[in-house]
Amino acid sequence: MVVFCIRVTPFRQQDLRMYLAVLYEVTLQVQPALAPAAEQYMRTHHIPGILRTGCFYSIRFDQAGEGGFRTSYRAHSSADLERYLHDHAPALRAEFQAEFPSGVTLTRETWTALQEWQTE
Repeated sequence: MVVFCIRVTPFRQQDLRMYLAVLYEVTLQVQPALAPAAEQYMRTHHIPGILRTGCFYSIRFDQAGEGGFRTSYRAHSSADLERYLHDHAPALRAEFQAEFPSGVTLTRETWTALQEWQTE
């Protein structure tokens, strides 16, 4: 038998930023032959470079099958995301395109976090 403990805590004003987080997700579909190189590039170069911009407080990198990757970026505000898109994204995208001129299909979406539940 598995037992889960869930603790509900009252809302605190300082928690507001978490609930209003802006999520920017980029999905990559990479040709299988390029997948190991793309994964390595994302882990060692691209994602650390994006984190250094200071526009996001959290980045998560996931894989779904061979050649499917998703990067989820969390920003405190839409202004932080806009600053990234305006000031940093063009150069970082150009670097990625130079490294992988073909064989990678990207989709980008922006989400707003409404609420998050966690167990202890």
